[in-house]
Amino acid sequence: MSKVASIPTRPVPLERTRNIGIAAHIDAGKTTLTERILFYTGMIHRIGEVHDGATTTDHMEQERERGITITSAAVTCTWNQRSEEGVSKLFPESSQRINIIDTPGHVDFTAEVERSLRVLDGAIVVFCGVAGVQPQSETVWRQATKYNVPRIVFVNKMDRVGADFGNVVEEVQKKLGVRTVRILIPIGSEENLQGQIDVLNKKAVLYTDDDVLGSTYTLADLTEDQLLIAEDAYSEILEAVADVDEQVGEQFLMEEPITVTDLKAGLRRATIANDLVPIAGGSAFKNKGVQYLLDAVVDYLPSPLEIPAATGMDPKNEEKAVEVKTSDSEKFCALAFKLWGDKYFGKLVFFRVYSGTVSKGDMIYNPRTQQKERVGRLIQVQADKHEEIETCFAGDIAALVGLKNVQTGDTLSHQQAGILLEPPSFPEPVISMAVEPRTKADSDKMVIGLDRLSDEDPTFVVHKDEDTGQTIIAGMGELHLEVIIDRLKREFGVQANVGKPQIAYRETITSKAAGEGKFIRDAATGGKSMYGHVILEVTPNDSGKGITTENSVTAGAIPKEYIDSVMSGVSEAMTNGQVAGFPVVDVHVNVQNGSFHEVDSNDNSFKIAAIFAIKDAFEKASPVLLEPIMDVEIATPDEFQGDIMGDLNRRRGQIQEIVTKGPVANVSANVPLAEMFGYSTDVRTLSSGRASYTMEPSSFEEVPRNIVEKLVAERGGGY
Repeated sequence: MSKVASIPTRPVPLERTRNIGIAAHIDAGKTTLTERILFYTGMIHRIGEVHDGATTTDHMEQERERGITITSAAVTCTWNQRSEEGVSKLFPESSQRINIIDTPGHVDFTAEVERSLRVLDGAIVVFCGVAGVQPQSETVWRQATKYNVPRIVFVNKMDRVGADFGNVVEEVQKKLGVRTVRILIPIGSEENLQGQIDVLNKKAVLYTDDDVLGSTYTLADLTEDQLLIAEDAYSEILEAVADVDEQVGEQFLMEEPITVTDLKAGLRRATIANDLVPIAGGSAFKNKGVQYLLDAVVDYLPSPLEIPAATGMDPKNEEKAVEVKTSDSEKFCALAFKLWGDKYFGKLVFFRVYSGTVSKGDMIYNPRTQQKERVGRLIQVQADKHEEIETCFAGDIAALVGLKNVQTGDTLSHQQAGILLEPPSFPEPVISMAVEPRTKADSDKMVIGLDRLSDEDPTFVVHKDEDTGQTIIAGMGELHLEVIIDRLKREFGVQANVGKPQIAYRETITSKAAGEGKFIRDAATGGKSMYGHVILEVTPNDSGKGITTENSVTAGAIPKEYIDSVMSGVSEAMTNGQVAGFPVVDVHVNVQNGSFHEVDSNDNSFKIAAIFAIKDAFEKASPVLLEPIMDVEIATPDEFQGDIMGDLNRRRGQIQEIVTKGPVANVSANVPLAEMFGYSTDVRTLSSGRASYTMEPSSFEEVPRNIVEKLVAERGGGY
């Protein structure tokens, strides 16, 4: 990238920039909250609703039809913080630039949450005021913890029947193991929700049901009861901040006066350090509490300057760690975190700039491909709308048009930056199905469409079945694949037939065993003479450890030049297990001995001998078939609980917990994925359409013997 003579002027200083995500369990109100934020910041002039299919960030047809978020959407807005006296004073000179990513809640689209959290500096995690901490909430929380993302909690839907702010606060503390502090406490609940108690300023923020959709509110003195609640919460904040923040702790111990400004600064440091989590309550749908939540984002979530510098490795020396300093004056370095096919621009590459600047016409370098490309167009993305810009600065999130060989997780940099950033990690697909074009005309379009969709989505995998020649697609769940097929039809004009979904079964062993493989071919039988001989031992690995290998061959029993071929044979053998021909997991292979022929041995003979040795060892190592088990949570009216539980038992489900919240029973169970096909229809039938459920992958467990026999019969055995 050519060095520009002077750095362009930033529109907003880095310290007044926030990159945040909004994440939660499905149906907690993330998209509704995003829509209110865009309205109050002046980005949109009319509020759209999820149930009307008219929201800004849910811009795909499938999202609007289903009322769910499928792909994360980026928007940028500007917020002028309110003064402590309320709406009368604005501070244009402290205008804040907030980049927001609205993420999906459905577990099938977990990759969208994963890659968004990888590039964000902070997050608002939304919980339902009635349901509290739900399974996908915990998954999102773990993802945010993995990337050390500071968080604010918003307890939404406080206008709903059964909403209880105190219960949700307690659940967040117990289930997620975090220390929360209440900063904005709802005044009233259900139909009596009026506003919030601003704990630090000890004021009541009161909203009226007017025609301006919550844009106006009044500040009032607290009533006697409200003041008691505020005093208790203030003491809680003071004690918590003093415990974890050195500066406020020292003031507290020395009995020095601690001002509200001191306390807010201490709470900011503690939030950014992930020691405390501020928690607020309100109702996005009823337009109560969003503005003060935005103030909290500015007050407590970090700017790009306040998070630890991004680190990566030197592409020439993987042992060497390299730090990326957040500054416009440094060399350009960014992470491509998402690819998206746009109907106007073609392939968009979403990226987060960690250092330096990039302008139209600059050359950028991809360390993975070792290729340089020129920047054609830079786009500031506003959900489905796009605005062309000249320059991107450190801390910005934007999109590039026209880059060719880019994958999710690639580093984009100045050629001399010398860094490879860590890409986001993604789970393995758990479900697959065959797909074939209906006509020859659909064939080429299907290849192009599947290729594009797998580029966009790292959890969507396409491969050819070598035995049947079928195209197999794999993803995170039925809904995931259903949306893929729908997108093939709408976006690429492909009419396709799909097979029955297949489970991603796995195989492993339960005991240690030795195996021996010999491959000997005499020239007299035709072809060249060949000789390979391998002796090895297989041992069960801990769950999740995968396939590991060890070479303990001594004294040249197998020449060094053939060891790679032996390991290649071991790797190939692991793709088809002994029980029913499914891939093998969690096995350690130790290659111990063998023999060779000075003339007849070659790479291929040792590769085949290793495959034979693995087969021999597996026959003695008590192989078993594993199936994916799902964590399933059903929320059902109490009167349908018995029918729901009986149905789960018929599906080989194991009930883990039943929690009743008002008239709703939450049933948690572990159920094999194989038994969950079509469950969305069945659960609606059992509950007259009133129950809902979510599920996410939990673990792999051994398949019962009677089901193994059926699967083996269907597949015609293993090897």
